[in-house]
Amino acid sequence: MSKIRILMLIMTLVLIVLASLFLSPKLINPFQMDTVERNILFTIRFPRVIVAFLMGMALGVSGAVLQGILRNPLADPYILGISSGASLLAVGGILSGIYFFGKFTIPFVAFIGASFVSILVGFFGWKQGRLWPERLLLAGVGLSFLFHAVLMLLMSISTDERLGRIMFWIFGDLSTADWSLIPYASVFIISGISISLSRAKALNALILGDELAHSLGFSVYRERLLLFVSVSLMTAASVSLGGIIGFIGLLVPHVMRFFIGSDNRFLVPASALGGSTLLCMADLVGKSVLSPVEIPSGIVTAIIGSPYFLYLLARRDILSE
Repeated sequence: MSKIRILMLIMTLVLIVLASLFLSPKLINPFQMDTVERNILFTIRFPRVIVAFLMGMALGVSGAVLQGILRNPLADPYILGISSGASLLAVGGILSGIYFFGKFTIPFVAFIGASFVSILVGFFGWKQGRLWPERLLLAGVGLSFLFHAVLMLLMSISTDERLGRIMFWIFGDLSTADWSLIPYASVFIISGISISLSRAKALNALILGDELAHSLGFSVYRERLLLFVSVSLMTAASVSLGGIIGFIGLLVPHVMRFFIGSDNRFLVPASALGGSTLLCMADLVGKSVLSPVEIPSGIVTAIIGSPYFLYLLARRDILSE
């Protein structure tokens, strides 16, 4: 049954991807494309869909893994302050106006910021030779507030032109997606997902408690560290690709548990597919509803995700999952 539902998710994702490529905002007939339409398809729409696909996968899997290793149903990829660190350095790069790597500069500094915060959170969460979920969570929340405050300070002193670019980046703007960043980000995202899939049984055990996981033959501290590294890789690469996209990591794992169950051997790939589907759909809606004006994908995911999350909360006690 789980495999059939995975297949249903794949089919849904394929339909959303095809709609993004050929239907919106201008209809393109795949069998009768002229030179201009072919250029639009392969230089604008294709990389944009791939970026949405990669980011959605990374955020969906990161949310499922974090909710497991922290044993907290409200955990998501950005609760550890990783996005705040990436945003702070990215905004600093935009305000400085110094593009030492050309168009790679902002994604590069965002990735460095996210990676640095991941290491910092891991440092504060490490005690007595192991990572403690409670310390990770508290360190992430504390650093997130600190970086957010500095970010607001920088935005308050920025010019109007740069403030607009900053806001679009923070809200998850995929309109600048191109082929150049995709290979680099793919390495980190695929590596993180591979680690998560390979440790799915260990994640099942960690959710049951450290003592039981240890009795089942798993090295609790090593498994938690590996999974934390996988989340850090995926989140950092995701933020560098398209900015901050909220709610996917929080919402998608809960929806997938309702749809496919709590076994992480199926939940992790289902969350990858669900995250990709949601972000591709959000991007499709964002570029279609008010065309030619585009709504950042992060805003669309929040508008879609918030009511549905409240619906899930009202219908089921997700805090007891």
